[in-house]
Amino acid sequence: MRRFTPAVLAALTLTTALTAVPAAQAHDGRSPVLGIAACTGTACHFDVPPGTYDVKVLLGGEAASSTAIAGETRRSLLPETVVPAGERVARTFTVNVRTPEGEPTGVDGTPGLDLVLGGSAPALADIRVTPARHTRQVFLVGDSTVCDQPGDPYSGWGQQLPQYLRKGVSVANYADSGESTVTYLGNPRLWATVQPQIHRGDLVMIQLAHNDKTTDEATYRTNLETLVAGVREKGGRPVLVTPIVRRWFNADGTLNNGTALLVNGLGVDHPAVVRSVAAARDVPLIDLTAKTKALVESLGTEGSKALYLYNEKRDNTHTSVHGATVYAGLVRDELLAQHLVPEGLVRVG
Repeated sequence: MRRFTPAVLAALTLTTALTAVPAAQAHDGRSPVLGIAACTGTACHFDVPPGTYDVKVLLGGEAASSTAIAGETRRSLLPETVVPAGERVARTFTVNVRTPEGEPTGVDGTPGLDLVLGGSAPALADIRVTPARHTRQVFLVGDSTVCDQPGDPYSGWGQQLPQYLRKGVSVANYADSGESTVTYLGNPRLWATVQPQIHRGDLVMIQLAHNDKTTDEATYRTNLETLVAGVREKGGRPVLVTPIVRRWFNADGTLNNGTALLVNGLGVDHPAVVRSVAAARDVPLIDLTAKTKALVESLGTEGSKALYLYNEKRDNTHTSVHGATVYAGLVRDELLAQHLVPEGLVRVG
């Protein structure tokens, strides 16, 4: 989907046309163009069906360059990469193409794969798109703090996670704004759509809590257990993720309160229940509540504003692109530390 504003996109250099790869078919039955001939001065469009694709790019030009790549509904796919003048650097990543291309209950978006080049001085010399083989899929089940947000200034951490993963790992972000454990299980466009796609070995990361404001503890626990069991039924690997904190400070500069730490109006301590289910069901746990709490408190009331949309919207729940990127980095670190994704498939530094 082409939702990027011209202000974000600098001029870039496109050279060296590639031969079309005939492995995928265009929607009209003809072989699509899967090389640089499908690119304009700001973006590339590949007429491919839903699926998983490997993308190989050659970055650089006569002048020094700095290029980042995003795609579909504002997903960050490749972090900004600096290339000295006269040099070329190859990078690869794997991308999930689906309909709807962003939030599962949102608009369908543009058919095919759309990529947008950004960065301070983007330069693309070559590109090739091919159907992926032997890909590890990472499914995301979550709410608005995780999802592929359709417009600025919002961003979910799941929207930023792909840039930290290399070719061979694809992120299928099925997080959706406003969802609780109750609604995620009940909506046929959500869990009933995700579960049949899970294959043996796929990672399914679950972060639902922000909207379980009226869910009692027994129901919340049962819903988490249902999601875990559903993943395992398909041979997948569930990972429970505690919710990111709300930026709600006490006078002493701490976040030790129910609003910040996701304790609902019934007194249900969501992170505590998630930890309990993870321990009882032997499920890997990413304690994002603890990690984001420590980070927000360390930055203080002023420094932490940039992580959220306080300055733009007086919003202390949803993250900015910067905050989502930082929080996705915390998730990346845990994927590595707990060996949930092989080290060679994760970008560091």
